[in-house]
Amino acid sequence: MENLSLVARIHSFNHTLEPDEPAEALANSTISDFWGNTVKIQLVGILLAITGNFLISISLNIQKCTHLRLSQRGNPKPYYKSKLWWCGIILMGIGELGNFAAYGFAPATLVAPLGCVAVIASAVISVVFLKEVMRPSDVLGATLATAGTYLLVTFAPRVSQEVTAVKVQKYFVSWQFLIYLILEIIIFCVLLYLYKRKGMKHIVVLLMIVALLASMTVISVKAVSGMITVSVKGNMQLQYPIFYVMLIIMIASCAFQVKFLNQAMELYKATEVVPINFVFFTASAVIAGVIFYQEFHGASLLNIFMFLFGCSLSFLGVFLIARNREEEKPEASYIDFGQIPGKKLLNKIQPDPDNNYGTLQNDENSSNNGLVEHGKAQPS
Repeated sequence: MENLSLVARIHSFNHTLEPDEPAEALANSTISDFWGNTVKIQLVGILLAITGNFLISISLNIQKCTHLRLSQRGNPKPYYKSKLWWCGIILMGIGELGNFAAYGFAPATLVAPLGCVAVIASAVISVVFLKEVMRPSDVLGATLATAGTYLLVTFAPRVSQEVTAVKVQKYFVSWQFLIYLILEIIIFCVLLYLYKRKGMKHIVVLLMIVALLASMTVISVKAVSGMITVSVKGNMQLQYPIFYVMLIIMIASCAFQVKFLNQAMELYKATEVVPINFVFFTASAVIAGVIFYQEFHGASLLNIFMFLFGCSLSFLGVFLIARNREEEKPEASYIDFGQIPGKKLLNKIQPDPDNNYGTLQNDENSSNNGLVEHGKAQPS
């Protein structure tokens, strides 16, 4: 009997030592659930960003197709009266809305670099539907950009994306952001002075201004999108003043960003503006995400290195796709005087309403004139 009671005591003593095991298992389960939920939420943001950029690329090609069709008509109507053009605008709006929503689910450091999807898709669509030539550099660029996108998604920071008004207020007055904001304001004022007062309109100056504005756009868009997402889930955030502060910053920075980007497009070719702007915008978005939202806090060096390597591959891919790409211009009827034997190269002229191209001077005798009709030189 004593042996039995001793066994019972030992069994009951062992039982008292086991309660910590379920607690540890519960903690591990909680961590794994949080990690799994974070990955699922980020996946929603990734899909929204990729879909949005794909729709934007379709929109750009539809608008380009509209302009090419209208330019081939005798009396082209304004592009804004074309239904096809409006379809492109609507698709662009939906795509930008998808990008906006993506910031509420995924890190800003991940959503911004995924803009390379629009460049890749645009290159493919233009080859399939607009019959543009696929160059070897396009294939290589698309491959590198795709590999970069894979690395970005794989090694993106795994942080909680629930952005509340309290968090935004805390981030807004953090010392690292205040230092970053002061430096950005100083650099912006210097660049604006060089551009406005000194007339320095170099492409780097213009796109640096755009990038500085874009960093504030990314910060404010993520804040607004995140607070709206949390509000939709039931935790209302729209009563906090910081929401409207961020909304004003978002609208103002977007407006000025578009203004300076348009000026860059007027002064330089799209093949120069697109890759440089993508690099500057992505770099500013990553820096803003790291400093304001502390998205790489606790990340390993391997993750940071592979993420930056993915960004570099995307940059190189976009550069190769945009490099030396000729801009499409509508064809117009003209006579190049240099192509007519024995005639001086005066200029390229358009036909008058009677389909006449004017008179040409002969090199041998300036008094003899030739009348060119329907693209052929007729002797006088």
